[in-house]
Amino acid sequence: MQVFKEKTPLQAAIKAAKSKAETIGLVPTMGALHQGHLSLVKQALEVCDQVIISIFVNPTQFDNPKDLEKYPRTLPEDIKLLEEASSNLWVFAPTANELYGDNISSEQFNFDGLEQVMEGKHRKGHFDGVGTIVKRLFEIITPHKAFFGEKDFQQLQIVRKLIEKTGLPVEIIGCPILREDNGLARSSRNERLNTNEREKASFIYQTLLKVKELFGTKSAEYIHKWVKEQFTNHPVLKLEYFEIADTRTLEKINRKRKGNTYRAFIAAYVDDIRLIDNIALNNEE
Repeated sequence: MQVFKEKTPLQAAIKAAKSKAETIGLVPTMGALHQGHLSLVKQALEVCDQVIISIFVNPTQFDNPKDLEKYPRTLPEDIKLLEEASSNLWVFAPTANELYGDNISSEQFNFDGLEQVMEGKHRKGHFDGVGTIVKRLFEIITPHKAFFGEKDFQQLQIVRKLIEKTGLPVEIIGCPILREDNGLARSSRNERLNTNEREKASFIYQTLLKVKELFGTKSAEYIHKWVKEQFTNHPVLKLEYFEIADTRTLEKINRKRKGNTYRAFIAAYVDDIRLIDNIALNNEE
């Protein structure tokens, strides 16, 4: 397995691989890798000749400096985990200076409103930061395919919109959420939870399962009220938002429309640790 810290040697290696008509896959990450990331890597290995995992904690997508400071950075452990997964991997672990130079700032994007709801509403500038780093990685690595987890479903739709807007020749592949045994969506932030908090946080997924059940017979208004009540007296979790939204536009549902697909989204805090999750509400999705 090769580890690249600089873009120039990586680009030379990619050029050589492409000259042999190899398909290049990219799995962008911020490190602190876990089995959820490895599931993306596994899916990439199945359809690509060469898979690149980028590991970079991107400062421009954090609206909270403390969250950026506390985000786990575990590069040696990440590399070891990837080595155990496959020898046919390249890692790109650049510094901020390598990617941004002296100007660590975001480009401004218009994602047709996708960026203004849910995560975008609660984390100002977040998706400008996401768009900036993803666009930069795509331009440096020029992958044929890029793999993103559905846990960050809004981000996945943002990246698809980025491709639509920029015309970059990258196929975006969404990968299913990987969960812990108790249903909690796997996340690097889970490592900051203690054993009790980790168990209690499974309530998020249990709530989403009940929402899916209720969606068949109850109105969106009823479900919103029900979810808020469930979190009101929870001993550990504090609800930030709950939304039912159109899968394509991410617009909040007023009433169900035949032929549309919907997802339910939750963001909640355990102390200062922010967790997100979502679930498809239509059986056909």
